[in-house]
This record gives sequence, C-alpha cells and structure tokens, in this order.
Amino acid sequence: MDIKRQKFLVFGLSKSGVSAAKFLLAHGAEVHIHEELDSEKIRENAEALVRLGAIDCARTGRTDDCDILVLSPGVPINHPLAVEYKKRGRRVMGELELGALFVKSPVAAITGTNGKTTVCNLVSEMLTAGGVENRLAGNIGAPLTGEADTLGDKIAVVEVSSFQLETTHLFTPHVACVLNIAPDHLDRHYNMENYVFLKKRILKNMRESEIAVLNYDDGNVRAFAEDAKCRTVWFSAKEKTEGAYIENGKIYLYGEYVCDESAVNLGGVHRVENALAAMCVAGAFGVRKEEMLSALKGFRGVRHRNEFVRTANGVSFYNDSKATNTAAALAAAESMRAPTVIVLGGKDKGENYEPLFDGLKNTAVTAAVLVGECRYKMLEAAIGRDFKNVTVTNAFPAAVKIAALLADRGGNVLLSPAAASFDMFGGYEERGDAFCKIVEGLYAETDE
Repeated sequence: MDIKRQKFLVFGLSKSGVSAAKFLLAHGAEVHIHEELDSEKIRENAEALVRLGAIDCARTGRTDDCDILVLSPGVPINHPLAVEYKKRGRRVMGELELGALFVKSPVAAITGTNGKTTVCNLVSEMLTAGGVENRLAGNIGAPLTGEADTLGDKIAVVEVSSFQLETTHLFTPHVACVLNIAPDHLDRHYNMENYVFLKKRILKNMRESEIAVLNYDDGNVRAFAEDAKCRTVWFSAKEKTEGAYIENGKIYLYGEYVCDESAVNLGGVHRVENALAAMCVAGAFGVRKEEMLSALKGFRGVRHRNEFVRTANGVSFYNDSKATNTAAALAAAESMRAPTVIVLGGKDKGENYEPLFDGLKNTAVTAAVLVGECRYKMLEAAIGRDFKNVTVTNAFPAAVKIAALLADRGGNVLLSPAAASFDMFGGYEERGDAFCKIVEGLYAETDE
C-alpha cells in the first residue's frame, strides 16, 4: 500500500482510531478524522491529532472525499458512511488490518467469546519463558498500528474481537486460535450465524504454512476445520486429540505428559481449556513443555477476570467484570465453591437470559442482585425460569452493598454481570475498579 498517495478517513477517535491516525500521519499520509460521539476525551484526541497534521471533518464538513475509510472496532461495518464508501468502490478496512499490513514478524491471533485476554497473557508468558521475544497487541496492550513500526522480529500476540474481524480481508496470522463461541454481541451481529461467520474469518487467508488452534469440544469451532486450508491443531478437555488434551486428570501435549490438571490454577473460569490452548500456540513457536509448565505455575491471572478482591466479615469478594456475556458469567458461577451472591446486569447485548438463570440453579449461587439497563429484562427471565431470591436496584453501589448484606459468612459475592458496562461505565475495567473501590470502602479492615 502506497500510503503517501492516498487520502485516509479514520472514523472513530478512541484508542484504536487514534493509533491508526498517528500511524498514518507518521508515514506521511493525508489523514482526515471523524467521530460521531462527543466527550471531553474525544475532543482532546481530535485536537491532538489536528496538531500532528490531521484534518478534522467536523471543521470541513466533508467525509466523502477520501480514498480509504479506516474504521475503529466500535463502528459497525453497516454504518451508512461505510456502506456509502463501499457503493463507490472505495476501500473500507479496520485498524487491525491496517496494522497487519505493515507487521513483518509472525502474528499469533487469539479470538473466541471468552478467555481471550487470559490466553494472550499466558501465551506471552510461555513465549518469554522459552526465550522468544514477543509483545501483546490488539484488544490487549496497544493497537497493532501502535506496535507495527517497533515490533522488529518480536512475535505479536494479538487479541482479536468479532468487531475487528468485521473489517479484515487480508489479515493472515501465522497462528490463529479460536477458543470457544457462545452468544455475544448479538445487538450488533443480529444472530449467531453472523457471529460464528465472523469468528471463522480469522482463518480465511491461512494456508499450509500456517496453524489453526481449535477447540475440539466446541461444535461451532470444531466445524471450522472442515474448510480450513491450514494445518489444524486441537485442544480438548474431553477427548484425546492431536494437540493438547486431558486424560485421567493429566495434561498431555502431542502425547507427552506435561503436568497434572490440579497443577493448573488460572482462577477457575475455563482454566484448563485456556491452558491447553496456550500450550498449543506457544508450542507452534518452539516453546518446550518444561518452559510452558514454568509459565503456568507462575501465572497469576488477569485483572477483572474472576479476580479475588478481599475477604471481610467472612465474605470473599470476586471481581469478574470482564464477564460481559451469559456464558462467561455462568462459567464464573460454576467456579464458586461456597454459597454465592452474584451481581448481574449492565447494557444489554441482545442475549436471552433464561439459560443463564437455568444454569445458575445448578451452581453455588443462592441469590442475584440485578442492576443496570437490562435489570428488568433479567428479572423477567429469572421469574420465567423460577429462579428465586432476586433483588433489583438502579444504582451500582447499592447493588454491591445489597449483595454484601445478603451473603452468608463463609460465602462469596461475585460481580459477573453477563452484560456490557456502557450504561454506567466507560468499560468493564472502570466497572471492575468501581466494584473493588466499593468493596474496600465497606470495611475498615479485613477480619482474616
């Protein structure tokens, strides 16, 4: 791509859009910027880019005179501006695709509904343990455009979302890992068929020299191998496969014993599956099983994913704010071993919550506190599935305090919302931080 001879319109001025615009400007491109949302941070970002040489469409009033439209992940591919560019035969691409075009080192791309951040971190630590230089990018770490010029020979471990996959056409990772697929983002993708299709796009351009790491236990993911033109490596917690698997409580990689399942401690949520997937990815880059095991034993998990906060008055508090869909929340609930009060709710993503409440009845969850935009939709689902002990409130601090009052000594309070955070917060991180702050403020000191 000859950047200097084409005009770019970067649509979306949050983290990814800012990174894309800076990358293009640094390479001598003419860059126009556009954003429909308004906030102090957005305005600051726009002003900073203008100082670097970008042209703000808010001042020119023109968004239709560029050659290439670069979409941030938050902008859907069916946005009218993107549709108009396509009708005119102009190129529409995402920030991830733009960065990938200029990355010269191998890319390990991890996608799936749940577990992406954990697996990316774990792969990175395994690579480091094996002496393989790497850098986290994508949805974790810096956007890929922010790393493209400085990666050198380092492997890029990239967390990839369905939003990013909407705008990939040439993206070709050396290793692509698909962890699982469960209902998520249906407010944007409309139905599961579209969502599954988008996840499959990560394999679209891969050929014989590339490797797909797939979850054998997930029917949707297993079916991806049927059309894959690259080598397939499996991971499974249920079946002996060509890859990583569990047999009689022991973990194996290509038939060689690695460790007992009990040695893996990743916080409970999809813990074994995440470990198996990471082993397959790291193994593709030459990391030995002894080095993988060292990373596994030293891994401390990631923030906002089933994160232990504290124990006070005999109650343990867990922050799983990253659980923004029902599958993730149910997995967190299933990992609880003591009676648990769960805090649910946030911005609805189009899911049916009845299966969640059906599933919660088979876990240690004894009560639910519902908060946020979708609280009444969740309440209706709970009533419909005869899930009792439900409390509804309209304030997040009140939800946490109510959960603490409902919890028994020796029990847990689990924030695992099963919904997005954007009704009350700027992201799941902000929501998780708020939860931790509220919990810390409830008690002057722990009693344990």
